[in-house]
Amino acid sequence: MFDLTGRTALVTGAGQGVGRGIAESLASQGAKVAINDLFEERAADAADAIKSAGGVAMAAAFDVSDYGAVTAGVTAIEAELGDLDILVNNAGVPPGMGVGQFRETKPEEWRKQIDLNTYGVMNCSHAVVNGMCDRGYGRIVTISSGAGTTGIPLGVSAYGAGKGGGIAFMRHLAMEVARNGVTANTVALGMIDNHTDPSVTAHMAKTVPVGFCAQPEHIAPCVVYLVSEEAKWMTGQTLQLNGGNVTT
Repeated sequence: MFDLTGRTALVTGAGQGVGRGIAESLASQGAKVAINDLFEERAADAADAIKSAGGVAMAAAFDVSDYGAVTAGVTAIEAELGDLDILVNNAGVPPGMGVGQFRETKPEEWRKQIDLNTYGVMNCSHAVVNGMCDRGYGRIVTISSGAGTTGIPLGVSAYGAGKGGGIAFMRHLAMEVARNGVTANTVALGMIDNHTDPSVTAHMAKTVPVGFCAQPEHIAPCVVYLVSEEAKWMTGQTLQLNGGNVTT
């Protein structure tokens, strides 16, 4: 079950954190994995770790908000690893960057959130979806946030707009390509343990019903399912993976 042998995947923003955990899990299930990151050294380190564990991986450093860089990157990946069957749109601007009440922010502060969290998803999806449709198989998963589905008063309006744009796009894309053997789903994450200060993590964990913030290993199994053959009847969905927090 969930065997990905023979499949080729691209995971964006996979040089560290959740993205790296997803890439390692896909490789452990047999997929060949292209590790995207904005920084070559991070991508190479993650790819080397997969290869050391016996998997197949390559580094693919490019900016997902630059469509030309994305198409060139996809061409290079497919030349080395083969046609892409799986895309995991994980790259994004974290919510902690540019936090501030919307009425106190400036337009130039919004742009990065939209460029990366919405256009990054669209750029990468556009670069791979035609090939997937032509071959009759594809899995596209976008890693998003509960901030894209529920309003919160923490000063992350632009972040929520960027994430929400990606979610809406995925729902429509799913309907457009459903008859071509391609699925498109989103995972909206809750609190992730990505802080170096344990006191910050402990404070955040108090707001999570299960009592702790997520680690990469709590996210990756959900993605492995969504990109598998077994998930072919799952499309157009936004799965809330958040430790039990109520969403609307």
